[in-house]
Amino acid sequence: MNTPQDVIENAIAVGQKKVSLSSKSYGRLTILSILAGIYIAFGGTLSLIIGYGFPEITAANPAMQKLLSGAMFPIGLILVVVLGAELFTGNNALLIPAYMKKHYGFGAVLKNWTLVYLGNFVGAITFTYVMVHVCGLTATEPYNSAIVKIAEAKVSMSWHVVFFKGIGANWCVCLAVWLALSGRTLLGKMAGCWLPVMAFVALGYEHSIANMFFIPLGMMEGASVEVSSVIMDNLIPATLGNIVGGALFVGVAYTYINRSK
Repeated sequence: MNTPQDVIENAIAVGQKKVSLSSKSYGRLTILSILAGIYIAFGGTLSLIIGYGFPEITAANPAMQKLLSGAMFPIGLILVVVLGAELFTGNNALLIPAYMKKHYGFGAVLKNWTLVYLGNFVGAITFTYVMVHVCGLTATEPYNSAIVKIAEAKVSMSWHVVFFKGIGANWCVCLAVWLALSGRTLLGKMAGCWLPVMAFVALGYEHSIANMFFIPLGMMEGASVEVSSVIMDNLIPATLGNIVGGALFVGVAYTYINRSK
């Protein structure tokens, strides 16, 4: 595996490439951002279908549903990391080491985050509508009731709870990205992605890009949720929490700890 110092150097190189994309190659950035949103929505679909597909078993064993959903969801991040895509939450940490080394300014970081966030939304919502709703994957029980309850629950929490859960989600996701940077083999990178992401899903933390799948799908299936509530009660606090969890708790922390003298 790569050393923690090697990971920082790799992250610096990755961050420079990502910022270059958002300043010069808008077409590539758009495609890669849309793909990342699709991959995360794909992982969310699989976690929903498998996690809620055994109601007789999970009714008596509530942790089993969380474990099954958590075990399936990481395929999204694995595809992002291994195949290459632009994911807002991963970029929250990946752009920080090179920024702290003064390779670019914070304006470049914000520009990348904003463009990637918008691309992720387009990819997630398009996949959700075409490949899940139109295909009828969640039109029948137990999936219809499950996704409706998930969507309504996500906009019913207090603002500060969603914010803190957002920190937890992207702390885990960016630790997964860091572990993937530590690995030198395909299986090593996949395992690095899988464990922390499985943990955040099982614990019920809030991932802004994943919620671009879960909440809209619930609305498509009949959830009583307003668009304004999606934005104000979930996406904004979850996104801010994601930034803190990824940029501060992973990007800043590990760059500072493993900085060169």
